[in-house]
Amino acid sequence: MPSALSRFRWLIYTAVLAICAWSLWTQWQQRPAEPMGWLVDWQGELFVPLAGGVLSVQGLRERAPGSLWLAPKGEEGPRLLYRADWQDGDVRWKVEAELALSDKERASLLGALGATAEDGEQVLSDTLLEQLGQHRLSDLLLKPESEVREDRLSASLGAPRARFGLPDGGEAWLYPQSGLTLYLTDGRLDLMQVASNGKQDERPEP
Repeated sequence: MPSALSRFRWLIYTAVLAICAWSLWTQWQQRPAEPMGWLVDWQGELFVPLAGGVLSVQGLRERAPGSLWLAPKGEEGPRLLYRADWQDGDVRWKVEAELALSDKERASLLGALGATAEDGEQVLSDTLLEQLGQHRLSDLLLKPESEVREDRLSASLGAPRARFGLPDGGEAWLYPQSGLTLYLTDGRLDLMQVASNGKQDERPEP
């Protein structure tokens, strides 16, 4: 009889422990996602100015030190790109911004840099980067190198103004007030894009 009572007590203890574990796991699953503080800051200090056409290369460089690149081949002609590797906590990001160029600047760019349309991409000097520090940016891309879930994006940026499905099965979130579009697949971020007002909104290649 005592052994049967002992077994019964152990069954009760085991059930209580299982219920407690399940309760803790449920609470952990339901806890609010942690916002990304840097993203809140960048939205106001970088994204909104870029959307308004006033963010300079130097403005981005102060946040994410990087280098200037020439991309001779582009749909509209050669491009100047600012590229950086940036890290927040355990997430690394690839940052790429395109400099706004007029048709005249684009047409003379290769000759001015001694390059041809057949050349590959090349990094340019820090001296030229300094000289172009006040040049405006027209487009900014941020690509995470590890997983960023949609709940952290919502916690950081709030609900998007609009969201719609993409032909490839992904989803786009639009924040027009800051020129920002997020591209997601299965609830994970693929790419952020910020474009200046008036620039055609096309999904870039991740």
